[in-house]
Amino acid sequence: EGLKALGARIVGDGDEIKVTGTGGRIISAGELYLGNNGTALRFLTTVACLGGDRIILSGDERLRERPVGPLLEALSSLGADIESAGGYPPVEIKGRGLRGGKITLADLESSQYVSSLLIGAPYAAGDVELTLSGRGISMPYIEMTLQTMATFGVTVARQEEKRYVIRAGQRYRGREYAIEADASSASYFFLAAALCRGKVRVENLNPESSQGDLGLLDILANLGCRIEKGGSWVAVEGAEMPRGAFVFDMGDMPDMVPTLAVLSAFRAGRTVITNVAHLRLKESDRLGVLRRELTKIGAKVEETLDGLIIEGGSPRGAEIETYNDHRIAMSFAVAGLACPGITITGDECVSKSFPGFWQELAAL
Repeated sequence: EGLKALGARIVGDGDEIKVTGTGGRIISAGELYLGNNGTALRFLTTVACLGGDRIILSGDERLRERPVGPLLEALSSLGADIESAGGYPPVEIKGRGLRGGKITLADLESSQYVSSLLIGAPYAAGDVELTLSGRGISMPYIEMTLQTMATFGVTVARQEEKRYVIRAGQRYRGREYAIEADASSASYFFLAAALCRGKVRVENLNPESSQGDLGLLDILANLGCRIEKGGSWVAVEGAEMPRGAFVFDMGDMPDMVPTLAVLSAFRAGRTVITNVAHLRLKESDRLGVLRRELTKIGAKVEETLDGLIIEGGSPRGAEIETYNDHRIAMSFAVAGLACPGITITGDECVSKSFPGFWQELAAL
């Protein structure tokens, strides 16, 4: 809806979406209300800088608590005219285009800042040089962005590991494109196999995909699951989980933290999850929410500066508050397959990323 408001023509037809682009000529759209969609906010911010007159990006109360300051600062240094209240939505943009230049992003709290800048950079008047420094998170998503840009005809020169140069004057070319299955959505069924010691096979999923969330399979293997892979499917078979202490750096797959946290509540032993401080800025404060809701089902949970420490092994039923967060809802719903008495409130929030989740879960 946001892209349509900016001038694109988008028509859904069965399992296809047909997009007629604007050639980089963005129209003024007034105010775009984005709900609690952080991805839309970050990606559309750069797109809105490319044209139009005055565009305001706003959202619900939670979105207005989610920072975009580093992205706004980077765009301002490239010539954008942007105003916001301290780096938070609503964001007002006067679309005068981008002139290009050099920018540095340090200690990122979201890879989406990088993807947003990369996607819009070819339409700047001059070359854009983007350097990342310090801590980096969710790097697989940046690689996926670069791959997709190349597929649509825009090349990015990597001069060093974290320095990218995007030449001005390049344009995306229309083409037919097959959208990969979502490894994040598949993870809940992998979790079901692990908790119930059953076997689940997910079709239409490329096991060699560059999606970082497929790294969950390595974690499940370490925790006793048997993993099988085919050309376009992945199967997980659960088994008794080992006891003892495990430490997992989840910086490259932060969306898998709720999945792993719920699994950890069922495993007898200590699980330490690290490098995910930015989860406090998601649809909910996921670290705080996971601590509260996991405690309800019997786990002992400590919230650290950048993660969680979970002592599990004796889960019990409880009413789970989802805080309008789709990943909290889906992770704890799977817990209900292995532990009687789990009730999920606000179940409609799964529609954000997986409208058919409840039907697929029932199919198990």
